[in-house]
Amino acid sequence: MLNSEHANFPRASFVRRVGAIIYDSLLAVAVYMFAGGIGFGVFFALQSTGVIAMNGFEHTSDLLNNTPLYHGLYQLWLALCVCSFYAIFWSRGGQTLGMRAWRLKVQHPNGQNLSFITACARVVWSLLGIGNLWILINDDKLALQDMITRSEVVVLSVEANQMRNWHGA
Repeated sequence: MLNSEHANFPRASFVRRVGAIIYDSLLAVAVYMFAGGIGFGVFFALQSTGVIAMNGFEHTSDLLNNTPLYHGLYQLWLALCVCSFYAIFWSRGGQTLGMRAWRLKVQHPNGQNLSFITACARVVWSLLGIGNLWILINDDKLALQDMITRSEVVVLSVEANQMRNWHGA
């Protein structure tokens, strides 16, 4: 459902985006560490129960780090968890915690929230934040991921940013 009240905010500058990126990177590290603990715990449980053989390694961490299949799956798990952190926040209200602190919101130009699929595409096209550099060479304040996913990052008013349980509707 569209709320036109939230469709006409100014687009965010590069500096505001970087501020939110710094804040969110701390949260992403926490998600990465939590997901790493869960992933390693599951791997350890599988190894301890004999589902995964040690193959001559003395420690479970050696097995995980030195077996390309297991290491690749573990890295994929970590990447999916961190990417999901952004995609879920962007599709459910348009703000991560860092964006909320900087009064930013990602949305479609008509004010509508992104779908989960669009948010996932935005994660990919952001190129770990490097896509924001595009703002420095154009005047419309659109990053690479904004243009590709037909979205924008806007600066909310203090009042709009303080709304509780706001999902953009």
